This record gives sequence, C-alpha cells and structure tokens, in this order.
Amino acid sequence: MRLPLPLFVACLVLTTGVAAQTAPTITAADMPVVGDTLRLSAASIALPASAPPLSLNGANRTWNYADLSAASQRVVRYASVGSVAGAFLQLTFNSPLSPDNRATLAAPQQLPAAAAALPVTDPVEFSALTAADYRLVGYGATFSGTAVPVTYASKAQQDVIYQFPLAYGGAAVVSNSLLATPAALASTGSFSQQRQRSTQADGWGTLTTPFGTFQALRVVSSLLDHDVLTMGTTPSQTIDLPLQREYKWLANGVHVPLLTITTVTVAGLETVTGVEYRDVYRRLVILATRSGALASGLSAYPNPSAAGAALHLAVPAGSEPVAVTATDVVGRVLFSGQCPRAASEVVLDARALGEHRGVLLLTVKTSQGTATCRVVRQ
Repeated sequence: MRLPLPLFVACLVLTTGVAAQTAPTITAADMPVVGDTLRLSAASIALPASAPPLSLNGANRTWNYADLSAASQRVVRYASVGSVAGAFLQLTFNSPLSPDNRATLAAPQQLPAAAAALPVTDPVEFSALTAADYRLVGYGATFSGTAVPVTYASKAQQDVIYQFPLAYGGAAVVSNSLLATPAALASTGSFSQQRQRSTQADGWGTLTTPFGTFQALRVVSSLLDHDVLTMGTTPSQTIDLPLQREYKWLANGVHVPLLTITTVTVAGLETVTGVEYRDVYRRLVILATRSGALASGLSAYPNPSAAGAALHLAVPAGSEPVAVTATDVVGRVLFSGQCPRAASEVVLDARALGEHRGVLLLTVKTSQGTATCRVVRQ
C-alpha cells in the first residue's frame, strides 16, 4: 500500500526516533518560586576556544558551552517576603498600603555596584512575579541597625526583567527605571540609577553546559546606566556606564537562566565581563596566582593622568599574554580585555577608559600571575 506523503513523513519520524524541535516559550511558570535553592557556577571570562560566538542567534541553533569550568560557586535562595525582618521593609514590600512595591520574592543580592560604597549591610533584592512580567521592585539593606528600603520612583519606573510570554520573534521590550536611596541615607551618602533596559529573544535551540543539554530560548538585554553617587559632603560622582549586554539562555522549568554571559562595549569592542551557569555542587580547588615579581615590575604612567588620555602600563619582560581589567572604586568594570604588548609596555587606548574621573584599579593578569595597581584619572 502506498501511503500519502504527509502520513509517510509522520511514520518516518516516529520509526526513526527523530522529534521535531520547537522554540520554547517562557512564562511566569519558568521563574523562581519561594523555596528555590539554586546553585550557580562562575567561569572564567576567557571563553573556551570551542565556545560559539555571541553573535550566533536565530532559529534551531546549537550552543555548546560544555567546556566551561567552574572557578567559584554561589547558592541563591528565594524566600517569602514575609520572612524578611524589618518593619519598614514589610510596610514597603509586603503591605496593601504599598501596592506598587508589593513583592512576591526576596533573595540576598548586592545593591547595584555604584552603591556598594554606602555604609549598609545585609542587602536583599525584592522582585514581583505576575502572569504579565517579572520585575525588580526594590532592595532592602541595614543602615545604623535599621532595615531601610531602596525603591524605584514609581511602578512605571521599575526594572522589568522579562515580559510574558517571552518567545522567539517577539518585539523588543524597553523599560526605563529610576532607583534611588531613601532620605534616611542622605546625610551619609546617596545613590541613584537611571537604567534603560531593552530585552528581546533573538534565538532558540540546543544549549549544552556542564549542567546538561536543554532546549533553550536565548534572551539578550542591552543596558544603559546613568549612576549618581554622593558620599557625605563630597561632590557627587556621575557615571555614564558603557553599554552592557546580558546574554541569557532560559528553559522551561529551570527557574533561573541556564547560562548568563555579560559583556561591556567600549570603543566598539565588546568584552566578556562575567560567565555564570546553573550547576550542581562541585568541589573546587582554588590556586593562588598573585605574583610578587609581577607586582614589583608593574607601573602605570602618567599617574595621575588626564581623563580621555591614553594610559601606559610597564610590565616585566616575559609577561605575555597580558589581560587588563579596569574597575572603579565600587567595583564597576570599565574595561576588560586582552591587550597587545609592545616592548616592555602595554598601552590602553584613551577610548577604553572613556571620560571617567577618579580612582581606578587596574588588575593585570599575565603568564607570571596577577597584580593590581592604582591609577588616578583627573
């Protein structure tokens, strides 16, 4: 008997065990829930040679990151908002009197990097999950023994991480948020952050990491931040950060990204600044690599140097290759990447550090180890 072509194809698929691949759709059911305890591994920012380029997007792709290796691990625990101590936090994030800030999840999380200099402890991130979206509604932290809230200016100015349903081919979702510290901190220090987040699912396919192989949706967020930090009576420091991107691979039922790769783009060069993936417990062996010989032979000049000018680094002979990471005093990465070495020095192009003024910490990694030096930009 001769089968019609569609039926013949269907029978062939069933008999050969080949299943058609379809793009996952991410909904609120795929986000964290109260009680989740999830382990994440951080890997080197130098991606393995076998890793695909970040430009690989589109339908039915294969992303093989199986060669990632854990350098450190952390555990994220999601708790109910009611379990967080502090009357002000409960009034802000868990009360019908504050419907715009009403949260559904709480998890220990650092404040944005520029706020790290503030004299607060025990930071907690509050988020709200609904069928419509997953968003950040604020933070909590302890100041002078009291838990104080850090909130967004309004519900319309909260940081929307995902809008549901999240599917390949959908339009980009843009949110403009404004986060600011409360008046209680004004005499000691204050922080505000204006952020534009543009998020779009730009690919789907098969993702492999050390955690396993999954059908995943790739989501890319582009972030533009304008931070203002004031400490005591010192003048405010305004920082317009380079373009940041978050490449995330999401899967049904996993609750956090299977893989997140973060980058910054300076002078048209996109550089990886972070790699983190969902994982199981691994016993890690950390080797000390700080080099006294490298530190003694490392210097930066001119120092102080003018903002917008090139910076020269003198490094000992035999130090190839040279990788440099520049951070500000609150840990924000301004530049990270491999640098060509000419004779006994490395030159950081003026565009790499932009117009930043203030103290910079340059961490230099070479074949001899790691060393850090301090630079002032005026």
